[in-house]
Amino acid sequence: MTAPLQVRTLVDQAYELVRGRILSGEIAPGAPIRQDGLAETLGVSKIPVREALGRLEQDGLLSSHPNRGYVVRPMTADEAAEIFDLRLKIEPAATAEGARRATAAERDHAAMLLARLEAEPSAAEAIALNRAFHLALFAPCGEVTNQLLERLHVLAERYVRMHLEPTGRRARARSEHRALFEAWVGGRSAVVEALTASHIRATMNDLMGQLGR
Repeated sequence: MTAPLQVRTLVDQAYELVRGRILSGEIAPGAPIRQDGLAETLGVSKIPVREALGRLEQDGLLSSHPNRGYVVRPMTADEAAEIFDLRLKIEPAATAEGARRATAAERDHAAMLLARLEAEPSAAEAIALNRAFHLALFAPCGEVTNQLLERLHVLAERYVRMHLEPTGRRARARSEHRALFEAWVGGRSAVVEALTASHIRATMNDLMGQLGR
């Protein structure tokens, strides 16, 4: 039976709240999630909170442990390498296919997201816009491709935030995004595929250094 709309809304609110705090780093890797405190913050029972935390575990952002409850998954070089290696295997070809299939409306949407990225948003806004921009480039592909890559981008988001912290990284990303968009909007799929792969690989290499691998 489908949950009543009010309960579903509460679950979604709890999910978005905790997810946002994890992705922003406000809740640190390894930190426990206090269900009582979260329920009190939202003014709800623990039932929608537990469901929301279960969804976040499925997303790969939380781990559950007997007698300990939920904790934020640690950030490791091995996990980053796995996530970005999977992106490398799928995303360049998907983004190139997106360039071939994109409609005028989809091109306009990607252009809008890039303009917002280039307008010097806050760090938190930049991370969200970065993900939205990349998703827009492969959005014209099939539903399964979009679901797989969106899941990888959720998992990657904490690492993207780490990657962009050093001085100069945001400027480099801005330049790479502009070149990628211009090739994509022009339908130059081979160039799009190469630029996407280079962009992901450079980020992964930087992260390996930051994470001590």
